[in-house]
Amino acid sequence: IVSLMRTGVVSFGQGLVFAIGGYTAALSFGNLGITDAFVLAIAGGLLALAVALPFAFLIARYRGIFFAMLSLALSMVLYGLLVKSQTLGGSDGFNLGRATIFGMRPADHWSSYASYAVTVVLAGLIGIAMRLYFDSTRGMVALASRDNEIRIEYLGSSVQNLIAVNYLIAAFTGGTGGALAVMALGHVEPEFSFWTTSGDFVFVSILAGHHSVLAAFIASTVLEIVRSFSSAYFPNSWQLSLGLFLLAVIRFLPRGIGSLWEAKRRKGEQA
Repeated sequence: IVSLMRTGVVSFGQGLVFAIGGYTAALSFGNLGITDAFVLAIAGGLLALAVALPFAFLIARYRGIFFAMLSLALSMVLYGLLVKSQTLGGSDGFNLGRATIFGMRPADHWSSYASYAVTVVLAGLIGIAMRLYFDSTRGMVALASRDNEIRIEYLGSSVQNLIAVNYLIAAFTGGTGGALAVMALGHVEPEFSFWTTSGDFVFVSILAGHHSVLAAFIASTVLEIVRSFSSAYFPNSWQLSLGLFLLAVIRFLPRGIGSLWEAKRRKGEQA
């Protein structure tokens, strides 16, 4: 979602591609016999990209709440289909076995560490690729469209195409993340596409801001810490605690965590 935020739009339906990536990994493991974690993760990202492709240029025509609600509607349509589909396990979902890494199956006591290592490697590679994209000419033009779309159009770039491409990038990364999450959990279910899952991604994006890729990883960690703390100490009202934390972030850090070192960098350049 950070890539979309750089163009001034926010997707409330990232759960769509997250679920597609997860179900792709689970079905490929169970029905196709594909067990390699890296292959399953990339397959999840590619199928999510393929599903998002027909909608990318349609949804890129909208802005603001219309973009957010349309993306949310797509995600909830998938949720309804998954809940009703007995072939895919219905509302309970289904399990998958332990994935292999380059043909080797980790021992039981190493499986969680192996899954974590795969996630770190893929997330790191995707993070580097996103940083390179953000620093490219196209990435900077996409950022400029956040402030003035008309000026970007006069310069010869299509803002609609920029948003569509960023939407597809978000689809691939979301699908890959869904596949990694399913392999770590060993279970997939329709809740992956529910609006609350998409809300978590929005929360992370608001907390991170659109300035830095590293901030997105930090924001995800902070979200899990706040959620764990709230669940432990306020089990009956942890959602309220999470909401208050989000309000505090919007009030005191409206541009996200990434704006902290972005401001320092600008001061250094001026000095």
